[in-house]
Amino acid sequence: MTQVSSGRSTERAERRAAALAEAVRRGILGPEQPLVGLLDIDDVLHAVDALHRAFRTAFDGPAPVRHAFAAKACGLVPVLRLLAEAGMDCEVASPGELQQALAAGFTHDRLVFDSPAKTVEELEYALGHGIAVNIDNFQELARVDGLLGEGRPAGPVGIRVNPQVGSGAIGAMSTATDTSKFGVALRDPGAEDAVVEAFLHRTWLNRLHVHVGSQGVPLPLVAEGIRVAHGLAERINTEAGRQQVTGLDIGGGLPVNFDDEDDRPTYDDLVAELRSAVPDLFGGRYTLVTEFGRSLLAKSGTIASLVEYTKSAGGRRIAVTHAGAQVATRTAFAPEAWPLRVGVLDAKGHPKAGPTEVTDVAGPCCFAGDLTAQARPLPPIEPGDVVALYDTGAYYFSSHFSYNSLPRPAVYGYRATADGDVRFALVREAQSIRGVVEESGLEQAGALVELRLDSPADDA
Repeated sequence: MTQVSSGRSTERAERRAAALAEAVRRGILGPEQPLVGLLDIDDVLHAVDALHRAFRTAFDGPAPVRHAFAAKACGLVPVLRLLAEAGMDCEVASPGELQQALAAGFTHDRLVFDSPAKTVEELEYALGHGIAVNIDNFQELARVDGLLGEGRPAGPVGIRVNPQVGSGAIGAMSTATDTSKFGVALRDPGAEDAVVEAFLHRTWLNRLHVHVGSQGVPLPLVAEGIRVAHGLAERINTEAGRQQVTGLDIGGGLPVNFDDEDDRPTYDDLVAELRSAVPDLFGGRYTLVTEFGRSLLAKSGTIASLVEYTKSAGGRRIAVTHAGAQVATRTAFAPEAWPLRVGVLDAKGHPKAGPTEVTDVAGPCCFAGDLTAQARPLPPIEPGDVVALYDTGAYYFSSHFSYNSLPRPAVYGYRATADGDVRFALVREAQSIRGVVEESGLEQAGALVELRLDSPADDA
């Protein structure tokens, strides 16, 4: 497995350190804004280039590959716009993500719609506007039949299949288990034959979609799922007597290393695994579609918080910060599966060193499990210091958990040069407390009282 421990990762760490110090100096992070998300733009673009290069070099000729960013990983319009300009397509799984992608500048023909619960209205829009659609189940297929009638879709349409090849280390991230909610389970009795028949009776079906999972899923398992889907495509085309399946959507599935700064596994590692397990995948007969998300952004992001208080309990040091389950939801609720690296900086944003203390890093939410790190050996932390949560560029910025009505923090993109110059661009403003109140039904404040006063029980 390729280990990228020099070059990119070292430069990323240096840029991050410069950005954190400058964010404190400028007040982007400070008493009035004690929580912020920071995104290294150069590192994001480097990841995009690495993805394109890895797949491009796998083909002897022109590479028939379209790389779609999984919008759920960071559904922020400026981030999506950056990725669109960098040559990415976009995979969406909800009406909200669809509209975010359109607002970011993706055209319909650069979108893939994957929701497992598509409504009639959503399907009608996608089929009529040339958006690629992956059908999740046979009931949805029947719904599409009804919408199309004798017509044809304006864009590619495929069926998502579950190869049922097993689970990785994190069950919730494994989508090819025996009982996964996604796709048609191919090993269930009669399921594979039914998929083949579905294609033979609908000439407009032209793609297969498979996704084994992401974090915690080893590359051989990813490759095995894709091998199964490729074999099914070959069977369909053989029985159809033509190349009806022209595209394979192979999903995402590159895990992220959250243990240290290194980038591993790499996109080159994944391509090498695929070439070994499914050598014909890169023969050029199938257009490939990928749907990477976390691996493109995770290591580019940092969540930074001021330390409000420090205390001790049972001999354990505790640092109370403003970054908890509202921004690091998975880490708080499943810390074994989603551990984060933690950096400690002084009040000027410079790294602290010295003897370590066993410390819990806590958030502001009112429940005992609101911890972003437990029993970590960290430098002594004082009120006014900064705690940085690394590798948080995917999901942590855009999947806010509104526990305790805590507001969403501001997010900034940054570029840092080798000579220490740092430039910031606002990606999303911090949510105001007024905004939190408005979202909680402010305009309908009297609705329930009025309903009670109008109750027939009161008139009796």
